[in-house]
Amino acid sequence: MNIRATLNQHRIKFGITLVLILVEAALAILFPLFIGYAIDDAINGSYKGAIYLGILGLAALFVGVGRRVFDSRFYAQLYQSIGSNAISKMDANVSSKKSARLGMIRELVEFLENSLPELISAAIGLIGVISIIFTLSIHVFYGSIIVTIIVFMVYRITSSRTIKLNKASNDEFEKQVDVISKNDEHVLNNHLKNMMKWNIKLSDLEAMNFSISWIVLMAFLVLSIVISVHDGIVKYGALFSLIMYVFQYMENVINLPLFYQNWLRLQEIKHRLEEF
Repeated sequence: MNIRATLNQHRIKFGITLVLILVEAALAILFPLFIGYAIDDAINGSYKGAIYLGILGLAALFVGVGRRVFDSRFYAQLYQSIGSNAISKMDANVSSKKSARLGMIRELVEFLENSLPELISAAIGLIGVISIIFTLSIHVFYGSIIVTIIVFMVYRITSSRTIKLNKASNDEFEKQVDVISKNDEHVLNNHLKNMMKWNIKLSDLEAMNFSISWIVLMAFLVLSIVISVHDGIVKYGALFSLIMYVFQYMENVINLPLFYQNWLRLQEIKHRLEEF
């Protein structure tokens, strides 16, 4: 089964959801900037910035709700299409693998429906936030580039181990229906123990990567405040916007590697589905 070919059959609907994701992400980037404007205008006795902030919030609401209503229907149709094509091409005597792979297909579709918008928003947000930081403080901008490289290198170094652990976990998962059908408590306990073993190893690897990344990012947050004061940013609104953007930058940077790990798992699933 060629997943790309199936997506190509639904390219118009997929294109619509991508456009809505991009618009939603672009609106999200503007919030800290508009909050800063609203603060400065309020200090000067004007409510124009607050009105613009409210309009931005309504626009984000309409686009976000519209996308989610559209996505729920589109991805339900996509799951049915991919699942039907994949399972129909498998041998009749591999019910355990069929059951497991239906679950994997559901995981793939859920990634497209739930994680892909977050991934695109985080990627656009990261680029947009770094660009705005550049206009606010050149030194904080340089720091954000360095920190981004460090965090992504942490996850890149461990990518081969992530793939290996996901493969072992999926291999065990595909045995599940056969194990249950044997009605043997000892065999079932061993299967569940193995499933949890791989989950624990994946969780431990993620915990290590996250800890290293978080320490680097927290150090950057503290230094960005010191750098901002040193650079002479004295306006409350401007300083608040910069720190908000640094915090938003941290959120995007810490989330993108998680999507990368999820993508590695889905690549392994995609390889299994395309075997038939």
